[in-house]
Amino acid sequence: MSPQSRHPLPLIPQYRAAAIQYAPTLFEKEKNLLEQQEMVEEAARNEAKLIVMVEMATTAYCFYSRAEISPYVEPIPGPTTERFGEIASRYGCYVVVGMPEVDPETDVYYNSLALIGPNGVIGKYRKTHSYISENTWAKDGDLGLPVFSTEIGNLGGFICMDASFPETARLLALRGADVICFPTNWLLEKAPAPSWLTRAFENGVYIIAADRWGNERTVEFSGGSAIIDPDGSIQSYKDTGNGIVYGTIDVERARDKGFGSEGMGNKLMERRPGEYMDLVRNSYLFNPNDYFGLYGQDSLPPGRSSRIGVVQMALVKGDAEANLSKIDGQLDSLPERCDVVVLPELAVTGVVKAGPQARSVAEKVGDGPTVRRLLELARRHDIYLVTSIVEAEGGRLYNTALLASPDGLVGRYRKLHLSESDRAWATPGDIGLPTFDISVGRVGLLVGHDAMFPEPARALAVKGTDLICVPGALEYPGVSALGSTRVPLAGGIVTGPDPVHWHILRSRSEENNTFVAFANQCGGGYFGRSGVFDKQGDGSIRHEVVASEADEEVVSLEVTTGQVEGVSHPTSPVRTKEMVRMRQTYWYSLLVHPDPPIMNELSENRQKP
Repeated sequence: MSPQSRHPLPLIPQYRAAAIQYAPTLFEKEKNLLEQQEMVEEAARNEAKLIVMVEMATTAYCFYSRAEISPYVEPIPGPTTERFGEIASRYGCYVVVGMPEVDPETDVYYNSLALIGPNGVIGKYRKTHSYISENTWAKDGDLGLPVFSTEIGNLGGFICMDASFPETARLLALRGADVICFPTNWLLEKAPAPSWLTRAFENGVYIIAADRWGNERTVEFSGGSAIIDPDGSIQSYKDTGNGIVYGTIDVERARDKGFGSEGMGNKLMERRPGEYMDLVRNSYLFNPNDYFGLYGQDSLPPGRSSRIGVVQMALVKGDAEANLSKIDGQLDSLPERCDVVVLPELAVTGVVKAGPQARSVAEKVGDGPTVRRLLELARRHDIYLVTSIVEAEGGRLYNTALLASPDGLVGRYRKLHLSESDRAWATPGDIGLPTFDISVGRVGLLVGHDAMFPEPARALAVKGTDLICVPGALEYPGVSALGSTRVPLAGGIVTGPDPVHWHILRSRSEENNTFVAFANQCGGGYFGRSGVFDKQGDGSIRHEVVASEADEEVVSLEVTTGQVEGVSHPTSPVRTKEMVRMRQTYWYSLLVHPDPPIMNELSENRQKP
C-alpha cells in the first residue's frame, strides 16, 4: 500500500489499540526483543488491532556515538520487522516498532519506526526533528510525513520530539491521518505530556503514545504511555513500569473534526492557508539580531523587563457602561503596575450572537465611542490595553482586536478564525497577522478561537513576536488535570496532582518561545483560566500565573526580553526561539496549500445528511 492512498471508509472502523510501555536495556538487544515480543503477543491475544512500541524499542536510547550503536542497527525491512511481522500475520494486527535503522545503500543511520501489517512491512518513517541525543549518531529523517491507508484507517506516525512541533501532526492530519502512532522516549516532564494532548485536540486525531520509563545514563524517562482521544482527553494511561495500555479507536470520530457540538466549527476546514505563508520561512537560521534589521528594516525593539497582566471578568451583555466601569475598577485594583493589560474579547459590549445586535454596537476604529473610552483608560492608567470590538468598515463587520496606548491607538488585528457566535455576524479578517513594536517588545494579537489553530501563533513567532495577547471568550477546550506521577523527575518539575496540567495557551507559549497573555471571560459557560505564560526556557519549569475557573481576577507576571550588554546574539529565550529555529521548513509546503488531500473527504462528510 502506498503513502497517501485513501479508503473512503476503513473496513474496520472500530477496534482496540494498545501502547506498549517498556524500559529497554542498553546493549541487550535480544533481551529487549524477546520481552517485547511477549508483550506485543499478549496485546494481540487481547484483540488489539494496532499495537505501538516505544522509540528505540530494540536498543534503548542513550548512545554516545555512531560507533557505539553500529552493532545494533538494521535495515527496514529486516530481522526485527520479520519477528514482529510473524505476530502481525498470526493475529491479523498492525505493529509499530521504533528502532535505529541503517540504509543499506548509504550506510546512514536514522531513528525510525516501521509499520508492519498482516502481510509484512507497510512503510516506515524517519524522525524529522532530532533531539540532542540523535545528533551523536543519526541523520534527520528524509521521507517526509507519510500516511498509510489500511483496513483500520489511515495511519501516520511521528517520533518523540516531533510532537513538540505543531507542523508535524498538522501535516499528517492534512494527509488524512485518523491515528498518529507515537513511539517516544519523553523526559523532563510529567506524561502524558501537554503537547501530546494539544496535537490530538487541534487535529482531531487519536494519538497512541508508547513511552519508555526508567533511568538510563542519568536520564529519567517519563513513562505515561497513553491513548489520547481526538478532543485531547486521555482515554487511558500508565504512569510507570512495564505494561500495556489499551484503548478504543473509532475512525468515524477521528474524521468528524468538529470542536464539539454541532455548529462550533471544523478544525481543518476553517484553516486560512493563504494567511500562513510565514510558516514556510525559517527566519531563525541566522542571528535574529541580524535577520530582523536586514537592510535597515524590521529591527526588533530593544529588550527589557516588563509586567504583563490579564483581567478575567464576567461581562454584562449589552451594557457598555457597566462593563467599562467594571474594567476601570479592575485596572484600579492591579496589585502591581503593569505595562500591558489584556481584557477579555469584546470586553465592552460582551459577546454578540446575532447580526442586529452586532450592528447596533458596531463602530469605526477611527472615531467610535468604545475606542475613545479604551484610549481614555489606557491614558489614565498609563498602560497598553488590549481587547476586541465590533468593527464596521465597508459594509462589513469584524471582530477586531485593538492595541491601545497612552499616546493613541497602536494597531488592530481582525480575527481570522471565527467562533460559532462570530459566524452570525462577522467577516473573517482580511489584514493578515500584523505585529506591533512597543516598549515591551514585538507584540502580536489573536482573538479567542484563533488560538485553537496552531498556525497563527506560529506565524507570529516566525515574525519575531515576543508577546502574543489573546483576548478571549472561550467555552472550550477548558483545561485538563492530571494526578501525581511516581517517576522521580528533577526538582522543580511538577510531579504532584496538577489541576492545570494541560492548557492550550500554555502550549502556544511553549512551542513558539513567546510570552502569551490570555484574558478569558468567566461564568456563563466560559472556562476562565486566564493566564500569562512564560514556558519558554528549559522546557521543564513553568513560569506562569493562571486564574481560577469561575472567579473574576487580575493576575500578572514579570517577563523579560532583555539582552546581555555587549553580546551580539540574543540572550533571552524569547529572542533566540530555539523551538522555532529547529523547524524543518522544507516539509511544510502542504501547510499553505489551498486544497490539501483531506479537503475532499471533509467536504463529502459535511454534505452527508
